[in-house]
Amino acid sequence: MTPTLRADAFDPATFLRDHWQKSPLLIRNPWSAWRNPLDPDELAGLACEDDVESRIVRQAKHGLKVEHGPFAEKRFAKLGKKPWTLLVQAVDQYVPEVAALLDAVAFLPRWRIDDVMVSYASPGGGVGAHFDQYDVFLVQGLGQRRWQVGGLCDAATPLAPHDDLRLLARFEPVEEWVLAPGDILYLPPRVAHHGVAVGDDCMTYSIGCRAPSRADLLGNWCDDLLAGLGDDDRYADPGLAVQADPGEIAPEALARVHAMLIKMVGDRDAFARWFGRYTSERKYGNGGGPRDHAPDVITVRARLAAGMRLRRNPASRFAFSRAADGVTLFVDGESFDCPRGVAGLAERLCAQSHLAGTKALARSGGAASLIAELIAQGSLTFDADD
Repeated sequence: MTPTLRADAFDPATFLRDHWQKSPLLIRNPWSAWRNPLDPDELAGLACEDDVESRIVRQAKHGLKVEHGPFAEKRFAKLGKKPWTLLVQAVDQYVPEVAALLDAVAFLPRWRIDDVMVSYASPGGGVGAHFDQYDVFLVQGLGQRRWQVGGLCDAATPLAPHDDLRLLARFEPVEEWVLAPGDILYLPPRVAHHGVAVGDDCMTYSIGCRAPSRADLLGNWCDDLLAGLGDDDRYADPGLAVQADPGEIAPEALARVHAMLIKMVGDRDAFARWFGRYTSERKYGNGGGPRDHAPDVITVRARLAAGMRLRRNPASRFAFSRAADGVTLFVDGESFDCPRGVAGLAERLCAQSHLAGTKALARSGGAASLIAELIAQGSLTFDADD
């Protein structure tokens, strides 16, 4: 597995205070012993799979051209000598050694982490000067990459015409670094940047953060509210009085309508439950949904008592929020109320990718029921079932 960051090389508290969402930071190989977690051939193999999102960005006669996977194996042998880059999304969901890179950013709330995208580039390969709307940690795995960093961008920043890439029309670098294996470059949102492979076998691991837009949040929240409203939930004014002018929308009517809507959006507990479900929804499938032949509670208890190990689906998202009588667990867009006797299990499931069964867990009916539900929806499995 990938080693941890050295305490003398990186201090999370200082980073959050001085750089998080403020300014770029280059961190020279802070690992105790860096080892590249993925072979280039393995990355190419993933790009050939139907359920894996991948792209090739190559230099063509009139600029950069994008091809979308899955790719045939023979495609990589025909890319030619012009610069090209292979990008594969969510590699952490397929390769445990890549998922281990997320331990390096464990000081961030897990719900803020999106996935690990991995790129492989031939000499001179890159995806053009651009900016992202989210924080990103760029970890150099193999070879070298030259990164140039510019100023802040926004919605008014001119973009070059391109059907697939959001390329900057103009890019003026203000800083430049060449990253070697193990080096990390942190970039805040909207910072212009341009990376180009230097030499052969350039692999970069991009740990991207989640940054939902206000429009996405409002849209999803409103959809959730609307789904819970019945047709008989309507405006009413039993105390209506005669108006001098029937064409007026009276202040009293405005107040009733306003109060009617504010009551819905002002429910903090309902909002917290919605947000937990929203932020735990899967971005990628990888493992499918509900299982047709999931073990029942009795079988689950027997397996736990035998010490069988549970494993989270790598594509699943786990999070929890504290409640008065325990915690609410959120997994893959679903919520589970966990009282004090089960709250500890819920927290461990959020913190650990694997969990060993114990007799104590087997004796807890609530714990066994929760585990059975999570197995049934495809979020957990016993190692023996794989």
